[in-house]
Amino acid sequence: MKLERKHAFVLLAIAAWNVITYLRFIKALVDTEDRPTGYYVAHTILIIVNLLIAALLGTWGVRAYKASKAAQNSKV
Repeated sequence: MKLERKHAFVLLAIAAWNVITYLRFIKALVDTEDRPTGYYVAHTILIIVNLLIAALLGTWGVRAYKASKAAQNSKV
């Protein structure tokens, strides 16, 4: 499957959404008090995994965008 520019924008949008929502989640987690340690550990792992997913999707989005731009320039 060939990724086009529209796919790149979708990947970048999802990556940005993950970062924005999980930064908000971090703030909410910091403001939470009186929870067992397991709560913080589990949610910290969720945050880390989702930020890594965002980084991966962002990387794929940038690569797809550059590839679509290069393909478009080679056609001209």
